[in-house]
Amino acid sequence: MKNRYFVISIFLLFTTLFGCSSNRSVQSPAAADAAVLEEYKIGVGDALSINVWRNPELSLSVPVRPDGKISMPLIGDVLAADLTTEQLSKNITASLTTFIRSPQVTVIVANPSSSDFQRRVRITGAVANPQSIPYREGMTVLDLVLLAGGTNQFASANKAKLYRKVGGELKVYPIKLDDLINEGDVATNYALQPSDIVTVPERNF
Repeated sequence: MKNRYFVISIFLLFTTLFGCSSNRSVQSPAAADAAVLEEYKIGVGDALSINVWRNPELSLSVPVRPDGKISMPLIGDVLAADLTTEQLSKNITASLTTFIRSPQVTVIVANPSSSDFQRRVRITGAVANPQSIPYREGMTVLDLVLLAGGTNQFASANKAKLYRKVGGELKVYPIKLDDLINEGDVATNYALQPSDIVTVPERNF
């Protein structure tokens, strides 16, 4: 009887340890932040429509120059690149208060020509066709790999990585690509965000 209880105790101990270890997983990227997906930042080449209420002489349509700036009457050059329309509107409003009373400024991106580069996802390395493609809502790692024609014969697929900028810091997340494709293990089939990069290294022979 004592031996039976001893065996049961050992079994429970190993079950507990195994259960704890199986629950330990690599850090996964957080769910897609709506602000990341929806908040557009102005880029070089974008065409902006700027309206200053009750001041048509200050309202204009203007492109963002290669230096990231636009020119406006009264206030001259204004940095626009890498700002949201709301941020640019606030900056223009603050500059115009020197010249007019209580300005109300609206900024609209009339032609977001730079968005194609901002909202892309990329896959490089040991895949059939490395890709840089426009981001589409709902895309996952597997979608991107399939669009690239899958991994090639030299790929070390379980050592693939996802690179993502989070709060200005580059984060790296491991992808078990071989497990995902061949075993259906979707644990690392992360949802993608604009500007994500997936890399698939080659095996060391």
